[in-house]
Amino acid sequence: MWTTIQQIAPYAIIFTIPLLITALGALFSERSGVVNIGLEGLMVVGSFTGALVILKMQELMPGNPMAIWLGLLIAMVAGLLFSLLHAFASINLSANQIISGTAINMIAGALTVFLARNITGSGNIRITNGLRPFDVPFLSDIPVIGSLLFTRTYPTTWLILFILVVSTFVLYKTPFGLRLRACGEHPHAAEAAGISVRKMRYIGVMISGAFSGLGGAVIIVTFGGEFTGTVAGLGFLALASLIFGQWKPMGVLAATLFFGFASTIANVSQVIPTLAVFPPVLLKIFPYVVTLIALIVFSKSSQAPKAVGEPFDSGKR
Repeated sequence: MWTTIQQIAPYAIIFTIPLLITALGALFSERSGVVNIGLEGLMVVGSFTGALVILKMQELMPGNPMAIWLGLLIAMVAGLLFSLLHAFASINLSANQIISGTAINMIAGALTVFLARNITGSGNIRITNGLRPFDVPFLSDIPVIGSLLFTRTYPTTWLILFILVVSTFVLYKTPFGLRLRACGEHPHAAEAAGISVRKMRYIGVMISGAFSGLGGAVIIVTFGGEFTGTVAGLGFLALASLIFGQWKPMGVLAATLFFGFASTIANVSQVIPTLAVFPPVLLKIFPYVVTLIALIVFSKSSQAPKAVGEPFDSGKR
């Protein structure tokens, strides 16, 4: 059993990382008061942009690792810009945020596949090289946890964990975080205190767009390697992780780790003898069944921001 866990852990963490950064972006958006179910589409935009930029840069700079990091950066910018569509509809037009997010998912999928087909002729964009995994010096030699947490890691893993720590500090220890959370809890009180609710909500949505774009691009440079027009529902799983984690950074980390391990087990079950005894269908639906159960269990004690999903009309209470 321990050997099985050692085999699965590095791959589960790799799968968890894009899920974590996307759910963290959704946390900023919903803490500001805007529901963003367009995470899937924003990840697709980041995946497409990252793959295209990295492919072109690797043709210009063969073997230069800066091509990958530049691709990740531009994917964040693309996700941020695309999220402005959702922000404008939700904040300026007071549109239904669920419908707006659904539109983002539909537009992103269709647009990126259309562009990819016109660029490559196949609809797929395969990069030449991605990031290479490495064992963390000294830490990977620690008994028990070394082989679980510090072997076959990617630079993006540590980057996103660093973003998690910084985000937690920003949300709970800075004036900006207090203002952002106030806009999601009591927007009219925040406005009365001199806070621009619309501005803070725009910032929250843009952060979710940038983080989702990064999540989509991380898939390409770690375990994906190719843009195919989809991120296999990871955006929706990130949204479920946000709810499962009760809109708290550490809760989101725990939820994404759980889904990362569950999904990895489902994907590798047939090549690991101790897992092959279980019907593969049961293992594949396991994460989603648990999600439904968790949503039912936590529905009455939900700690969602009180004003999330509600359009803000200045001057009205």
